[in-house]
Amino acid sequence: MEEIQEIKDFLLYLKVERNYSEKTIQNYERDIKDFLQFMENTGNLEITKVTSRDVRIYTSEMYDRGYKRTTMQRHLSSLRSFYRYLLQQGKVTENPFSYVVMQKKEKRLPQFFYEKEMQALFQATEGSEPLRLRDNALLEVLYASGMRVSECVSLQLSDIQQNQSFVLITGKGNKQRYVPLNHHAMASIERYVSQARPKLMKQKEHEFLFVNGKGDPLTDRGVRYVLDQIIKRSSLNSKIHPHELRHTFATHLLNNGADMRTVQELLGHVDLSSTQIYAHVTKESLQRTYRSCHPRAEE
Repeated sequence: MEEIQEIKDFLLYLKVERNYSEKTIQNYERDIKDFLQFMENTGNLEITKVTSRDVRIYTSEMYDRGYKRTTMQRHLSSLRSFYRYLLQQGKVTENPFSYVVMQKKEKRLPQFFYEKEMQALFQATEGSEPLRLRDNALLEVLYASGMRVSECVSLQLSDIQQNQSFVLITGKGNKQRYVPLNHHAMASIERYVSQARPKLMKQKEHEFLFVNGKGDPLTDRGVRYVLDQIIKRSSLNSKIHPHELRHTFATHLLNNGADMRTVQELLGHVDLSSTQIYAHVTKESLQRTYRSCHPRAEE
């Protein structure tokens, strides 16, 4: 990551004007650069164009990484101070971290797509062109498995267990897990691998499952670009982040009766508390069932 002048100026400000210790300044620098790395992975390289939506997704990702609440609070505090400084310097017009508050026992509300919205996304990947077949397979795999985008781009051809409809996912710390794939995903992968991937590969030789238009392995940023293009072709007016498909996977499973432990295993969460953040979403389903089934609910 290149040195950014605004960060250097802020750290100097902490040292000279606020008289902060060297260790405190290092913590600020680490927290800010962690966020900027996240933004770079999503394709946004301009620190002055960060939105509150970016902040919500970043907060959601910290939860998914298993950060302790105190660590998250420090990250958010560092970034709030940094953007307050940018606001004072006239570099930004508002502080996107101003309204992020972590209260005791607060549960995040993960961003996810409703089932009809997912149908619209799949319709936007229809077509027989190589890149459309690739897009469809990519969307199917992300939604069918709930894997992280970093896990998706590292998939090898041999990780797809065609005979058993499973995918072998290598997650954090090189921990591996098997996740089943539905018949839609398996059929989409088969079409992509047999009809599209050879044409995209051209003269390239490697075993990565998903490739770009030049035949090179698809990157995290490449996945974000592909999903952005799918959104633009769809009837939806929202934006998309790869992590939202992971949230959608977990939310839809729980809403349709899956137990928490199973979802934990499928997501590759070490701690069940990381999975329990999705439990609130099932309340909507419970409310609908209650209103439609209880004799006095609609009186």
